[in-house]
Amino acid sequence: MRVVSDPDAKQCTGCKRDLPAGAFARDRNRRDGLQVRCRACVVEYSAAHYRRRREAMGKSVREKVEVPAGRKLCRTCGEIKPHSEWHRNATASDGLSTRCKACRAIQGRERHLKRQYGLTEAERDELIASQGGVCCICLSALPAHVDHCHDTGRVRGVLCFSCNAALGQFKDRPDVIRRAASYVEGNAWKPTLVAPGVYRLPS
Repeated sequence: MRVVSDPDAKQCTGCKRDLPAGAFARDRNRRDGLQVRCRACVVEYSAAHYRRRREAMGKSVREKVEVPAGRKLCRTCGEIKPHSEWHRNATASDGLSTRCKACRAIQGRERHLKRQYGLTEAERDELIASQGGVCCICLSALPAHVDHCHDTGRVRGVLCFSCNAALGQFKDRPDVIRRAASYVEGNAWKPTLVAPGVYRLPS
């Protein structure tokens, strides 16, 4: 015979413990207005049911990971990091983004490459390898910036910061770049103005 010390206690059908009414969620379809399982067992049962359903569908199930206070698990990189390594997100339950700052930065670069140039990171790396791992203009610095034609959108190569900035300053004009090269080689000249905006170049 089961002895109940608390007359208001109820036995959970899951863990078989006698618990106070506050340990059970409401269920207006029951005579006593409470669910048959305690809150802890309902959570455990729901998790087990979810796991069985996912496994039956051939999908993976995330393992529960114990995370210390003040830290959060990033599901992208699998690392547990302090809250300072996360961006704020007011709409999230914990007020933090779903991915850590490092993973967001990586995915941001991947999206930028695809959106701006139509390249994946693997395709960009192949392009760098085809250049011998160096900027294809100065042939010395590490290439980090994808260069493309602003008119056609065609990707031309991957340049270092300085060479990419130089092309931008020259506005991608081959005639200006050729004159700059001639100037650097010591062939300085002064153009003759023959009409508004029209210059005659020395032969």
